[in-house]
Amino acid sequence: MEHRRFWIREIERAFERRSVVWLAGVRRAGKTTLARSLAKAKYFDCELGRVRRLLEEPELFWRDQRGTVVLDEVHRLQNPSEVLKIAADHFPDVKVVATGSSTLAARQKFKDSLTGRKQEIWLVPMIAADLDDFQAVDLERRMLHGGLPPFFLADRLVDKDYEEWLSSYWAKDLSELFVVDKRSSFMKFVELVFAQSGGLFEAQAFAAPCEISRPTVQQYLSIMETTLLATVLRPYHGGAAAEIKSQPKVYAFDTGFVAYHRGWDALRDEDRGQLLEHLVLGEMLARFGATRVHYWRDKQHHEVDFVLEVGRRRELVAIECKSSARKLDPSGLQAFRRRHPAGRNVVVVLRETDEGPRRVGGLEVEVVPYLRLPELLDAWRVQAAAKR
Repeated sequence: MEHRRFWIREIERAFERRSVVWLAGVRRAGKTTLARSLAKAKYFDCELGRVRRLLEEPELFWRDQRGTVVLDEVHRLQNPSEVLKIAADHFPDVKVVATGSSTLAARQKFKDSLTGRKQEIWLVPMIAADLDDFQAVDLERRMLHGGLPPFFLADRLVDKDYEEWLSSYWAKDLSELFVVDKRSSFMKFVELVFAQSGGLFEAQAFAAPCEISRPTVQQYLSIMETTLLATVLRPYHGGAAAEIKSQPKVYAFDTGFVAYHRGWDALRDEDRGQLLEHLVLGEMLARFGATRVHYWRDKQHHEVDFVLEVGRRRELVAIECKSSARKLDPSGLQAFRRRHPAGRNVVVVLRETDEGPRRVGGLEVEVVPYLRLPELLDAWRVQAAAKR
């Protein structure tokens, strides 16, 4: 069993603040394996009827528990929020890891969001630390196969695996939490979002191909966001009329599904640059969550891939992703810094030979290979925590 050290540390850090940890992630991201790797944890699979019956009387169940308890697939319970709330309020010496394939925004199932009672961890597809733990630092494979461990470790690309995963998502995750009448329309929407991943989202462009209304497009996007199939990035803006303020960018949860829906079985340099954005986004989501990550664009079409707000003072780190440093066009960073002068400028690249600080277009820019980015992000997070 691979021990995913980054995520184990995240869970330990979360337990320092709360006794309940909500470990969210899509199907086959590795939630069960990670939870079962926790030292001396007692494991309960909520997909089993006998476990669900045990938890029909939460107070009696928690009274008999000690140490760390894992409730896997907790959203299978009739009232999961009640079970977790009782643990948090009345049994603080018990540490609970609850896993599920959605955020707690799935209101139909979760009657209480457990505000102030739990820490949330989003197990995104494999990040750089996981590649190291799996002793398989192969970025080409990570991009093409994706970051779900069984897919990444597979000897070859098998289209049927991606199709079966989506069918299982519909049957077990979405149908458990939401009522969607038109399966064909929803799955067509998912297909188009994956194929256009990383682009600006215009709701009207999806309505006709999916044979749904514009409000239904927004509903479907909300479902994808809630079930972690997509990350919706809102634009950063400082109030200037020339900045885009409302139109989001939408990223699919995993590069393997992007490559599959784009029909890629090999990558060109421009493909690597696009998929690198997804890898970089995953590293930021793992450490900072989605609320501090944005993109930036103005009405003259200057754009910065990501704007990360760091620390209480919200220092603005502008991040561009390029397959190599020579492909950087500094015009987006220049336009952004004319409006928001303070902060770091970072260009994330694939090649380690590009590494180092340099001056580009009058700006100080730090060029960082992707595999070195986690070190930088971790340092920013520590600095931000120290300033609180």
